[in-house]
Amino acid sequence: MRTQEIRRMTALEDGHWWYRERRAVLRAELRRLRPGRALDIGAGGGGNTRVLVEEGWDATAADCSGLAVEVARDRGLRAVQADARDLPIESGSVDLVTALDVLEHIEEDYLATEQIARVLRPGGRALIAVPCDMSLWSAHDEAVGHVRRYCRDSLTGVVEKAGLRVERLWSWNVLLRPLVARHRRSSMGSDLERVPPLINAALSAVVMLERRLPVRSLRGVTLFLCARRES
Repeated sequence: MRTQEIRRMTALEDGHWWYRERRAVLRAELRRLRPGRALDIGAGGGGNTRVLVEEGWDATAADCSGLAVEVARDRGLRAVQADARDLPIESGSVDLVTALDVLEHIEEDYLATEQIARVLRPGGRALIAVPCDMSLWSAHDEAVGHVRRYCRDSLTGVVEKAGLRVERLWSWNVLLRPLVARHRRSSMGSDLERVPPLINAALSAVVMLERRLPVRSLRGVTLFLCARRES
């Protein structure tokens, strides 16, 4: 991710509806698991790493950007500069790897999933999120350095090729997909910007409503995947 996008994301993430609601998904998934050692790859300034720590995990943020690592450390987090395709982490030493909006930035995404599988202990899990559906491709994707958007088959394929077993795969941001698609058609760049408070609250409310509806199998804006490294 470009330096200016890291700075913008860090400034926005605590209040922006998209980050806040995605972290609600992360918290819900963490509460399914017993806390242990976690690695948050592509961590940016460590916003998701903070959630891991708050939920009791011994978490490390990893990012290829030196600026991102500095921001994470300034927040009191353990952070290392690392390429997701070549993680400086001992094999079989991690209970959970999170890779939230990471794979789409990497041309050789299969190398990143191989590294995720390598560092996980047997029985360890990976939680992955990626933007879905190339029909939503726009100037926003180009501005934030995306290489691709995924479909269910392509995401499952690159994860299973690494030797992980997919346990669950679901769509997120389903109700807002028509609005996002319309907006992206006229997009001129990154969507990472402040949202007026009333609109921010309304969008957040729609995503909160989605949690109660049986829409996870429909097309959304993001795909979430939970996978396990077998014994």
